[in-house]
Amino acid sequence: MPVEAPNKSAAPERLWRNARLACMTLEADGIGEVADGALLVRGDRIAFAGPERDVPPATTQQREVIDCGARWITPGFVDCHTHLVYAGNRAAEFEMRLRGASYEQIASSGGGILSTLRATRSASVDQLVEQSLPRLDALIAEGVTTLEIKSGYGLDLDTERRLLTAARMLSRIRPVHIHTSFLGAHAVPPELRGQPDTYVDRLIKEMLPALAEEGLVDSVDGFCESIAFSPTQIERIFDAATARGIRVRLHADQLSNLGGAGLAARYRALSADHLEHTDEAGAAALAAAGTVAVLLPGAFYFLREKTSPPVDLLRRYEVPIAVATDSNPGTSPLTSLLLAMNMAATQFRLTVDECLRGATRNGARALGLEQDVGVLEPGKFADFSIWNIESPAELVYRIGFNPLHSRIWRGR
Repeated sequence: MPVEAPNKSAAPERLWRNARLACMTLEADGIGEVADGALLVRGDRIAFAGPERDVPPATTQQREVIDCGARWITPGFVDCHTHLVYAGNRAAEFEMRLRGASYEQIASSGGGILSTLRATRSASVDQLVEQSLPRLDALIAEGVTTLEIKSGYGLDLDTERRLLTAARMLSRIRPVHIHTSFLGAHAVPPELRGQPDTYVDRLIKEMLPALAEEGLVDSVDGFCESIAFSPTQIERIFDAATARGIRVRLHADQLSNLGGAGLAARYRALSADHLEHTDEAGAAALAAAGTVAVLLPGAFYFLREKTSPPVDLLRRYEVPIAVATDSNPGTSPLTSLLLAMNMAATQFRLTVDECLRGATRNGARALGLEQDVGVLEPGKFADFSIWNIESPAELVYRIGFNPLHSRIWRGR
């Protein structure tokens, strides 16, 4: 039965009625469909979500009523893995890849992350915000209300600070919640080439303490690959983060199996992301730790990878699966979570329900925000989207189609 949130009679009330709800609640089957549904909001929180016949009486004479015309309402989308803030682009590398160059070859020739690093180091905070806004607006236009933004294109204290500051600024000038991840362990900077341990020392002793004390870090991320950082180096970074009470996440097993999923699980990471080469032991470890598996079909598609994430293993061990854009300049220049869901279905064979949960409830869990967003239920923030669709399957099935009718963030 629907449960009403505590009465807050002083808060303004808005009622969205004549709707079909996809609540995405944990205890619901599938997407938690409610036909003939209604959503009551008091202030910035949901007070009721359920059948219209059970809507509680108004606590204010100013209750506003919005007729949804039998449209569908879903929780606001959560894009839980992006590198949205950076300068420049990598179209030239795209051409190289089309001619046969591998990810590793591009990186070793001075391209890849280091290419974006050079452009980003020369950009001011205002320039980073200006270049990133169109990418953010594209996500917002498709119903995204919460997203994660990583640093990692500076690899020195000053630029990493500017990246994270720009991410914070974006959340102040647009109606969206942004979770920031410090990804200093994205690559070794060119000035310390061949000295990864020296850079890790600097990251642990200088960069992380300063950025954390300035309130710029919600989580700490790392790239565990032979072209980036070893499991031992990632462990040192994660030890430093957890000592400060900061949750961690990991780019794991994307290009090879270095045991990244198991490493993430040992630290009870919020998420382990990519996972193309994860084995059964890794899937079991993620399940035991409660770590979310974040699948990134945009990068898989763009890199023309052949090895898919072990979706059947993740299902067998009941690992929560999220779907995200991985929006970044080099391997997933994607700013459509709708398209990411379609890719997850067509490339990884996720079901419609899995895709929708992955872009809402499980995406929120991958950011540690499941208490506030990702489902339609009393007490959660009133972040939701109203869609011009006949069935939620349309949100996954269509390509290049945006049926958003309206987007509500914090009740507005």
